[in-house]
Amino acid sequence: MGKENGDTTENMMGKRPKVIAVMPAYNASTTLEATVRDIPPGSVDEIILVDDASRDNTVALAKSLGLTVTAHNRNRGYGANQKTCYDEALKRNPDIVIMIHPDYQYDSRLVPHINGFLESGVCDIVLGNRIRTRREALASGMPGYKYISNRLMTIVENMLTSQNLGEWHSGYRAYTAKVLRTIPYHNNSDDFVFDTQFLVQAVYFGFRIGDVPVPVRYMAEASSVNFRRSVTYGLCSMVTILKYVFAQAGLIRPRIFQLKGDTK
Repeated sequence: MGKENGDTTENMMGKRPKVIAVMPAYNASTTLEATVRDIPPGSVDEIILVDDASRDNTVALAKSLGLTVTAHNRNRGYGANQKTCYDEALKRNPDIVIMIHPDYQYDSRLVPHINGFLESGVCDIVLGNRIRTRREALASGMPGYKYISNRLMTIVENMLTSQNLGEWHSGYRAYTAKVLRTIPYHNNSDDFVFDTQFLVQAVYFGFRIGDVPVPVRYMAEASSVNFRRSVTYGLCSMVTILKYVFAQAGLIRPRIFQLKGDTK
């Protein structure tokens, strides 16, 4: 059921990998410039920002910063934004695609370090782990209920998928192009649970996932999911994990695990 991944870095051997950064954006005008400024020069070849019908001047600012911009004509959701991000990135034949939220929550100075694990072939996917210690996570401004739910959900998710990730719910992610070309992400939700679905798909298809510690900033300008939507996200994430368990047991074959053209 899993896929062999011995050739994940095949097209990176002997040449500098082509790296595309994607930014799923919504009302990010106050934090976008700082996020872009912190990306080390030369660590990415192009930055693609996909705007999800922002009400501020995110699009104009992104263009002034030299970013490649694609804009949705209506708000379609975080998952739908990522679908457009990856579609646009793959058109450029990259070796690595890294998602950086433009809200300045994650530290974009770490881009070359995160990508290094993919370039060397150690991992197929690398996540930024926001929770190195409880004290550090809470001191950064992470709400207590989010910390507790993150810890509990990550324990369950690791246990049921045989992974050992520091956290499952980071939005700072880098992928080899093979991952994005394999995983049927268009079958996923247009909402926040897209992230969990993608990781569960990665496990199902046999990709190697790792993580690195990253400092984060929780502030008024940074995007955040409210309590009600956090509960919905948590429940949908647990349903996704159960689908994986039942699919592994051969009891069901959910659409998120069906490759293009797969009718089984």
